[in-house]
Amino acid sequence: MDSLTQIVLGAAVGEAVLGKKAGNKAMIYGAIAGTIPDLDTLVGKFLDPLTAIEIHRGVSHSILFSIIMAPALGWLVSKIHKKTAATWQNWSWLFFWSLITHPLLDAHTTWGTQLFWPFDLRLAYQNIFVIDPLYTVPFLIFLILAMRLPKISLKRRKWNRIGLLVSSSYMVLSLVLKGIAFHKFEEALDTQAIDYLEMDTRPAPFNTILWAANIDVGDAYLLADYSFFDSKPISFRRVPKQHQLLGDLANTNTVSRLAKISEGWYAMTKKDRVLYFNDLRFGVYDLTAEQLDFAFSYRLLPDKNGLKIEEKERDPEAMKTVMFSLWERIWGN
Repeated sequence: MDSLTQIVLGAAVGEAVLGKKAGNKAMIYGAIAGTIPDLDTLVGKFLDPLTAIEIHRGVSHSILFSIIMAPALGWLVSKIHKKTAATWQNWSWLFFWSLITHPLLDAHTTWGTQLFWPFDLRLAYQNIFVIDPLYTVPFLIFLILAMRLPKISLKRRKWNRIGLLVSSSYMVLSLVLKGIAFHKFEEALDTQAIDYLEMDTRPAPFNTILWAANIDVGDAYLLADYSFFDSKPISFRRVPKQHQLLGDLANTNTVSRLAKISEGWYAMTKKDRVLYFNDLRFGVYDLTAEQLDFAFSYRLLPDKNGLKIEEKERDPEAMKTVMFSLWERIWGN
């Protein structure tokens, strides 16, 4: 999830664990802990693009990381705040829960997280977009209401609990909505007599009303979207996989790593003699556009050291049009 959401979650967890003893300090350190796992993005700036992608939401988002870091951070903070009623064990408990809830939340997004690192298993439930105002804004409001009250206030703990309950309830609702959307896509495929191998669904950006699907039909993918306000049947757009464009590059280490990152959901395109590796897990910007523009697309560029990747730039002006189209599409076809 985005940084603001993780800060709010970390602060609320910190308050729930230690607010009675430490007051707003518990929120502050909970918020700090909630952002620590994403420091892997800073590390990635010193690495090649492919390795940076691979390590994102890796070790720093694992249970092991939380277990190791919590007592170390707890000890440090207990030394800083010696006069606080909280002990080293109390602070360690706060850091553990504020750290571990970060990857637990990230596991619900499309990118997912390697919660069980070093085991090669990425959890991605794909039921919420990385930025969702309906999750974050109410949560933030209840947190602000809580932090304005004294640490011994029963109402303070009440507001914080309500924030945790509302945000968690929305997360559960998003899972239910994902199940309904998945069923709608299944029904449409059945009605149109389309045989398929596998289907992958996820919410569109910033909401859980509009959902997108990738359907593997062998030599191609079918892409589709569905809004709970739709009145017309679901239609599917065919995207050829074109893996044959890779030729001898298919056996390179770079392509193998990219294929693993995309979990096999990728299509190849070629433009101006340059090959593009398109990660379909994050879909396209506008499914109705004449020329599809993939959200995550990488140029494959041969060099003296083998094959390097370069992420395709995003056009800020084009993104404004995309956002307008998304807003319109949410309200039905």
